[in-house]
Amino acid sequence: MNEPSGRTTGPRQPAIRVVLMPKDTNALGTIFGGIILSYIDQAGAVEAHHHVPLPGRLVTVAMREVVFHSPVFVGDLVSFFTETLRVGRTSVTIKVTVEAERSTGSGRVKVTEAEVVYVHVDRNNQPVPIPPAPHSPNPLSPGPPPALPGREGA
Repeated sequence: MNEPSGRTTGPRQPAIRVVLMPKDTNALGTIFGGIILSYIDQAGAVEAHHHVPLPGRLVTVAMREVVFHSPVFVGDLVSFFTETLRVGRTSVTIKVTVEAERSTGSGRVKVTEAEVVYVHVDRNNQPVPIPPAPHSPNPLSPGPPPALPGREGA
């Protein structure tokens, strides 16, 4: 089932914001990519929980399309913006865009982006259906079938 998030948005707000510190650096003196990936996972989970309210359990099953565009430096204020791309039967796919406001005052730069897939699980870590959104007209409707590559409109 493909559903829009159903949330209205005003000015874009980050899911999380952090100032990165010297402890987060790699051997080159820039922020270690694993630190950025960890925050991407956290920010994506914040967005995914709009579809699976707490105490619902979500686990990360995939990080796809991770692209590091530019390094992050100590002192940068880093914002993690999220967008729901897809809500399926048991999974949610979130796009996370990472921007850094340079501590040098040289402006804001897109530094990383990724897609993260979370699965709703029970206490035994088995996938379970995501509850239907309250605005969903027919929670049992799976929506249109996905298009096959090279077969648009078929």
